[in-house]
This record gives sequence, structure tokens and C-alpha cells, in this order.
Amino acid sequence: MEVDELYRVDSLKVMQTKTFSLIEALINVLTGWLVALATQLLVYPFFNINITLLANIKLSIIFVLVSLIRVYLIRRLFNYF
Repeated sequence: MEVDELYRVDSLKVMQTKTFSLIEALINVLTGWLVALATQLLVYPFFNINITLLANIKLSIIFVLVSLIRVYLIRRLFNYF
């Protein structure tokens, strides 16, 4: 992927393409998910929250999807203005 495919120039602004915004959002959210999952596994027992690993993963996936949408939309909003 070349730089021209990741960014475009619009008047005097350099803007990310939608594809690159999505790639950045995915990497951001997936790394955040790994940190969050590890944190949940370490912290939940201190608060007597006892759920299975599978339930923990399912719950965190919901938050990942919400976060992905949030990050992508905010990135596009900032790119628009």
C-alpha cells in the first residue's frame, strides 16, 4: 500500500482514506481489546465477579464492536472538518 492510497489531499488538507481510517480503528480497537481482556481476567476476581473465560470473551467482544464503531466514526468526523 503506497502513501497515496492511504491519504488524499483536499484543498490544503491532507485526509485519510476511509480504508485507512478503518485499518487504524481496527488495530486500535483490537490491541485495546487484548489489554481490556487481560485486565478483566486480573481485576474481576478482586471484586468477586466470577464468570467463565468464554462469557468474559463474549462480553468483551460486544464492547469491542461498540468501540470499533465509535473510533471509526470519530476518525471520519475529524477527517471531515
